[in-house]
Amino acid sequence: MAINTNIQEDRNVVNITIAGIFDFDLHDEFRKAVGISRDYSHFKFVVDMGAVQDMDSSALGMLLLLRESVQGDPTRIELVKCQPDIKEMLLMANFDDMFTIK
Repeated sequence: MAINTNIQEDRNVVNITIAGIFDFDLHDEFRKAVGISRDYSHFKFVVDMGAVQDMDSSALGMLLLLRESVQGDPTRIELVKCQPDIKEMLLMANFDDMFTIK
């Protein structure tokens, strides 16, 4: 499984870990993770992208779906451990205006 979701109810955090190539092939798995956001609407979402080797524009769209699920609040989603080329792609797409990128 390329996407793993772990809920830390005691910390109000949903951790989503993505590994491999983040593209449309992960769409169904990612939609399940976004579905969890409806049940944990007041939680913070931490998306660990440390094991993402590459991503395409469909991955950017999937991240926007997650953003919509938290009503666009940029403080509620953190994209963490991004490899330099992944982080550069996110910055070029101005995702630093919509997400917290660490």
